[in-house]
Amino acid sequence: MKERLRLHLPPWLHEWLDVIVPLAQVAVILLLAWLLQWLLRRLLTRLGTRYQLPDAVVKPARNLLRWLIYFVAALMALERLGVSSDVLWTGITGFVTVGAVAFFAAWSVLSNLFCALLIFTTRPFREGDVIELIDTGDKPGIKGRVTDIRLIYTILEDHDPAHPGALLQVPNTLFFQKALRRWRGGLDTRVAAAG
Repeated sequence: MKERLRLHLPPWLHEWLDVIVPLAQVAVILLLAWLLQWLLRRLLTRLGTRYQLPDAVVKPARNLLRWLIYFVAALMALERLGVSSDVLWTGITGFVTVGAVAFFAAWSVLSNLFCALLIFTTRPFREGDVIELIDTGDKPGIKGRVTDIRLIYTILEDHDPAHPGALLQVPNTLFFQKALRRWRGGLDTRVAAAG
């Protein structure tokens, strides 16, 4: 391709072809990456609206896709600029190895993040519901009104009269380890009768 360009360009521009062509290729790669992430962002936003997915699921998915697209585009651009693909893949595999070690080191945090994703998608409870985690069939556990669902823990307003207004931060993994009792919209007849 460069040889065909050299035939149609003035001689003083021939020495710049080794700079102009890779820079133009990098510009095209970046433009395509931006366009792809823009299209995927719109698609995820529409899917989130159509299926009523919470923003806490849609936003991280959009961000993850955006960073993944830009990462791949940066790798492709570096390769066009002359960085050896062997060097790039050696660096990437090193980072992936370190990431895998960090993944196992942060297992409890990651399991809470995964459980948050399951809570957002399966909807075992929602904000405003009164829920109770049951230790055993006859023994009451943690009980309260759901005020916020976060990525690591869920915040409950404690229903214990001994601690009025207290907030409980319950790790999200507990909701998949224990039985859960739920009153939709906080319609707990026992609590209403007692109050």
